[in-house]
Amino acid sequence: MANGMIVGIGLDMVETKRIADMIERWGSQFKNRIYTVAEQSYCDLKRNPSLSYAGRWAIKEAVSKAFGTGIGTSLSWLDIGVENNEKSGAPLVVLSEKGHKFAESKNISTIMVSLSHTDDHAIAQAIIQ
Repeated sequence: MANGMIVGIGLDMVETKRIADMIERWGSQFKNRIYTVAEQSYCDLKRNPSLSYAGRWAIKEAVSKAFGTGIGTSLSWLDIGVENNEKSGAPLVVLSEKGHKFAESKNISTIMVSLSHTDDHAIAQAIIQ
């Protein structure tokens, strides 16, 4: 269990169709701008890749909101990666080197996320300590 003061929370919900439309329109150009190679490998193996891509989009947005920065100069899409716990399957945030340094500069030690989705929407919440 994580100990520490909560310094930020973030929430994001995205329509799966919106992400599917962007993938259809822009293909790998879109995926390479938003998702890490590991995320793409994971999502592309799923029965409904758009649902997994939407979930990762929502997590990245929620984390950036919890940091209070949004996606931009401080944290880019690729600075916030999402993997899965090997035992539970729960999503885990993996920061790039730049993202890790930014988190350290803000004294952030823990990033917790929760993800839920239906066929139409993905919603994620992030709490940082």
